Amino acid sequence: MTTAFRAADLPSSELEETLLAPPSATPLTGDITVRSFSAFKTEDGRISSGTWETETGQSRWEFLTRGEIIHVLSGKMSVKRDGRDEVHLSAGDTAYFPIGWTGTWTVHERLRKVYVIYSA
Repeated sequence: MTTAFRAADLPSSELEETLLAPPSATPLTGDITVRSFSAFKTEDGRISSGTWETETGQSRWEFLTRGEIIHVLSGKMSVKRDGRDEVHLSAGDTAYFPIGWTGTWTVHERLRKVYVIYSA
């Protein structure tokens, strides 16, 4: 099976809209609206991929049982792993959040990314 789509071109109105909440992440600056499109998931649920968009705000992420690889399509964010320096990400950047990563994400302008989530 091959699934192909242009994640950058999907209209926001066609993405499923929810509020950011545990177990994904804990908002630190009030409600944060997120939108997503799930393009792929293995039968056992250990790997999934799609596109995800979020409005501005700060949130706490704890990748305790899963990890994530992202590629930023648009927008700007800073991520700060606990005990480490802040890293700035914008369109064209790819980041890896391994199992065990904990820290904060601060989205400075609406962000859209392609993601791959995996679990051990």
